[in-house]
Amino acid sequence: MADDYLVRIGKLIRDARQHRGWTQTQLAEALGTSQSAVNRIERGNQNISLEMIARIGEALDSEIVSLGYAGPMHLRVVGGRRLSGAIDVKTSKNACVALLCASLLNSGRTTLRRVARIEEVYRILEVLGSIGVRTRWLNDDGDLEIVPPAELDLDAMDMAAARRTRSVIMFLGPLLHRVERFRIPYAGGCDLGTRTVQPHMTALRHFGLEVAATDGMYHAQVDRAAPGHPIVLTERGDTVTENALLAAARHNGVTVIRNASSNYMVQDLCFFLEQLGVKVEGIGTTTLTVHGVAHIDRDVDYAPSEDPVEAMSLLAAAVVTESELTIRRVPVEFLEIELAVLDEMGLDTERTGEYPADNGRTRLIDLTVRPSKLRAPIDKIHPMPFPGLNIDNVPFFAAIAATAQGSALIHDWVYDNRAIYLTDLNRLGADVKLLDPHRLLVEGPTRWRAAEMMCPPALRPAVVVLLAMMAAEGTSVLRNVYVINRGYEDLAERLNSVGAQIEIFRDI
Repeated sequence: MADDYLVRIGKLIRDARQHRGWTQTQLAEALGTSQSAVNRIERGNQNISLEMIARIGEALDSEIVSLGYAGPMHLRVVGGRRLSGAIDVKTSKNACVALLCASLLNSGRTTLRRVARIEEVYRILEVLGSIGVRTRWLNDDGDLEIVPPAELDLDAMDMAAARRTRSVIMFLGPLLHRVERFRIPYAGGCDLGTRTVQPHMTALRHFGLEVAATDGMYHAQVDRAAPGHPIVLTERGDTVTENALLAAARHNGVTVIRNASSNYMVQDLCFFLEQLGVKVEGIGTTTLTVHGVAHIDRDVDYAPSEDPVEAMSLLAAAVVTESELTIRRVPVEFLEIELAVLDEMGLDTERTGEYPADNGRTRLIDLTVRPSKLRAPIDKIHPMPFPGLNIDNVPFFAAIAATAQGSALIHDWVYDNRAIYLTDLNRLGADVKLLDPHRLLVEGPTRWRAAEMMCPPALRPAVVVLLAMMAAEGTSVLRNVYVINRGYEDLAERLNSVGAQIEIFRDI
């Protein structure tokens, strides 16, 4: 391998390690080697095998190189271009992965419509396929058919795929009704700091699930039980609520879940469970009453609704590039607080009347965003459980506030590590100060400038950096965008369709 390739690979490894917040010693321990060896690798002074590159990539959850094609994907962005025209919002990533997990409840055929073709979905499909579930894409529109086996082969689970998605934690709810013992790996996904799974365990213990965590695995044992009183979730989390719903769906009785999330993906899951014959009362509230059934064997056809976070991403793209853009199929009921804040900041928008999503329940609009002189919000930007400002939409306000006049305080209190990644905007000309692990002060307006940088390892901050690059005059490079592909389908191509200039390339 030529020396220049060793140097380039070493820089990719160093940047991936630093973005994960690891020292060379921590990486060395994960690889079973020495700190000095890691140092030599990062400086390009040591020959390195493809197997070692793959191990490093797995340890850092970063696609350093992938066998079968020419290496990790990067984006070259020619910024300063105005967007125009119209773009459709895709179906919800978070709803789709919940519904894939929910398909394990059903002995019949499940058909899901317009499923997002994203890495997070692919990882769940790989896990399902490894345990015997047959899945196939029916057409180019993303319609997906899922047929379970009579018996799941859980010992054959693809652990490598399972470790790369936090969504695998939602296997606990459906599996506890199928087997008495099983194991799944620790949940992965974005690097957002410590994210405890204790609320999941507390909720599912009501159904007789006990979990021991050892050697990177959750070892589950089930002594089936019936909840003797309402389940009060200790955290109003989306996946926690979904896991409780999945467990309650096959419990032959009535389960009351309090302090439940009423967010968009939870509602889609409830609508799907109703098609499976499970009655759910209180959808859209914080108290859900589930009338479960012991056995489910139905051929069902369901279309999840559109993704409000992708809608916010596209809205932010229009704002930071000072463009007029129409965003179609926006699930407005899950963006009402965001739109109210933007209205106070001076954003000029126009809405169509409401119409139903393909699930027949979610309300959609078409939203046109026009160039506007924005002012910083008077109050801090902070997330709250639905119907508050969506946790995943907070990062987009960093880029939007950077275009506005004045100072904006952003309080991202949910995740330990996410706010720090938004300081990457400083390399593109922004003035973002990290006040503490959860609070940012953003000063605007910003004169964006081009830069070359590694993609942050958290999904939404990564997209925020991409949007800022689209606003910056000149050519920027965003390296190793696997994390964006986890949550967005063909984002670069779709942005190009409305006037962006983003080139996908690989350099190894």
